[in-house]
Amino acid sequence: MLTGLVIGGAQLGGSGVIVNDPPAAHVQHLPDVQASSWVIADAGTGQVLAAKDPHGEFRPASTLKVLTAITLIPVLSPSAVLPATSLATSQVPNDIGLLTGHSYTVSSLFTALLTISANDAAVALTQGAGGGSLARGMAMINAEAHHLQADDTVAVTPNGLDAPGQHTSAYDLALFARQALSLPSFMKYDEVEGGEFKLSAHKSVGLFNQNGLLTDYPGGIGGKIGWTSAAGATYVGMARRNGVTLIVSLLHCPALTEVASAEKLLDWGFAEDGKVAPVGTLVGPLVPAAPHPVPSVTLRVRAVAATSRSRMTTPSALIAIGFTGFAVLAAAFAIIYGRRQRTLGVCAR
Repeated sequence: MLTGLVIGGAQLGGSGVIVNDPPAAHVQHLPDVQASSWVIADAGTGQVLAAKDPHGEFRPASTLKVLTAITLIPVLSPSAVLPATSLATSQVPNDIGLLTGHSYTVSSLFTALLTISANDAAVALTQGAGGGSLARGMAMINAEAHHLQADDTVAVTPNGLDAPGQHTSAYDLALFARQALSLPSFMKYDEVEGGEFKLSAHKSVGLFNQNGLLTDYPGGIGGKIGWTSAAGATYVGMARRNGVTLIVSLLHCPALTEVASAEKLLDWGFAEDGKVAPVGTLVGPLVPAAPHPVPSVTLRVRAVAATSRSRMTTPSALIAIGFTGFAVLAAAFAIIYGRRQRTLGVCAR
């Protein structure tokens, strides 16, 4: 956040539960959910109905893939073919099991990214958008966060695996979800419930959507779960009823509680939308939009990125990323991919 300015409104600067209770006796009380930070907001009006520590900075885990997707979907043709580099296939866990040297369509990689939360697909897509450079791809992702005024977010890995200096907020996740709702391609990928991913001419793996909200919650239309041992459970979800679309985001939840907590907040939101005075608003993007692809990178960043690419056989690489456009300071981020402790079976609902 900018010094002296709370993005979305002054009330959102609080660290506890923030809600404007109306005097009517029949209004429901907020549910008690176990999360360090959360936001419930109306996607149409942008009104934040209630929140807890909305600008608190936490590790995003795989919810960061929403930012990766909304950044890269507009700049990558769905029919384009991208190679899987050794850096992409060395991700731990290597969710979809991309094979080094094989090429995959952009549409299949996005589907794997948003259903089975494929860490390897995130790297392949980011490198592809950056013309083969992960550094340039990450610069685009951070530039998009800045464009959306998601000033609590610094992305170091494209898949949300823990890395020093990487963080986001429940407020920023709500901004990402609102942008996702405006992208039909995102929603199409995100609502896929299952299928197959063809790894090679003779090998395929099954896909399943980890977001239980899609099948278990009336009106659920999309979202993304996340988990690392350091981040805990994280979640962003969207639901629509009677023409009203709500966004919910949660950070640092106990394992396997994130979707149930989101459903409680959505139930409250649908019941109270229009009855409670909003505590803030989801801001719109900056104008003009961040340029895609990033047109230039400093010589110093190019030199460091070239050194990093020469070391792509190791799971961890020092990547320098350059921000462009909006007077964002160029910085070097250490990409250290942590091991997620939750297996895919645990993640799935």
